Amino acid sequence: MLRNAKIFSSFSVPDLAAAERFYGETLGLPVKKTDEGLQLGDSGAVFIYPSLRNKPADFTVLNLVVDDVDASVDELAQKGVSMEQYDMEEIKTDEKGVARGMSRGPEAIAWFKDPAGNIISILEQKK
Repeated sequence: MLRNAKIFSSFSVPDLAAAERFYGETLGLPVKKTDEGLQLGDSGAVFIYPSLRNKPADFTVLNLVVDDVDASVDELAQKGVSMEQYDMEEIKTDEKGVARGMSRGPEAIAWFKDPAGNIISILEQKK
């Protein structure tokens, strides 16, 4: 029944204009403004909508696969984006905010927050 359904993910932000600047200008992602919100990426598979009752997710809402996590972290730092620091049993980040060599998952991964406090990751897949 749903086999041919178009699939997309969505999350909310309280300030759509701030999100448009962050995702479009700071991150450099393709952003298309619609009557209902913002479509991210060329495929529009991610939709951001405004909500004054927004509560930031306490989990990763968006993953961005990159060729080089360290270079991406450095570039984001130059644009004022700070990486999150984690010191948990399963995830420990280094001084740059990058987790490496985990038994499961990507080669390297770092997390940061958008202006609404939603958690975004950049990750380098294992080769």
